[in-house]
Amino acid sequence: MTWLRSAFQDELDGVTATLVGLSSLVSDAISKATHALLTANLSEAEAVIAADDRVDDIQHELDARIIDIIARQQPVASDLRALVTALRMSADLERMGDMAHHIAKITRLRHPGAAVPSELLLTIEEMGKVARTISDKVGGIINSRDIDKALEVERDDDEMDKLHRKLFTTLLDPKWPHGIETAIDITLIGRYYERYADHAVSVARRVYFQVTGKFSK
Repeated sequence: MTWLRSAFQDELDGVTATLVGLSSLVSDAISKATHALLTANLSEAEAVIAADDRVDDIQHELDARIIDIIARQQPVASDLRALVTALRMSADLERMGDMAHHIAKITRLRHPGAAVPSELLLTIEEMGKVARTISDKVGGIINSRDIDKALEVERDDDEMDKLHRKLFTTLLDPKWPHGIETAIDITLIGRYYERYADHAVSVARRVYFQVTGKFSK
């Protein structure tokens, strides 16, 4: 029985390691997507778009593996909670990758022009930094299951919300000089960063639930 428990724990640890790896991939994706957006770098945008297939493949493989573990091991209590929570975290991480993918597609769509007007470059750069900081923290939280750090992520997300509001203040200025097409691009870009952070918060909340069996408030 001890050997069986050890083997099962190895499988659980493997799930955690894959989630951490997935979080690293989507962190890298948002950084590269941001740089591509700010510099109108087509090749970097194309790399982010292509890399999203790997994120999708890892998520699908992980979900299949988790379902197989549940079917074979028939876990209960905290073990079952950990596996079901991992399924949901993998979905959130995949959506984070999608947000980076969407940002990169706007860069590609507007190339060789720039999608972001000069006066908004700093705000978008800050949104990219906040997104990377949050997602890096989430990777550590998945690995450590530190519920205090998990609660911090929601506070970190407040900074993204402030930047998102700042973006809209600029867009709603009656003197906005860049036209409807650029306004739509910026609206979408802001939404993608905001949703990226929201999914990261969701992952942190799921870690809190996994550890405590309670939902964070």
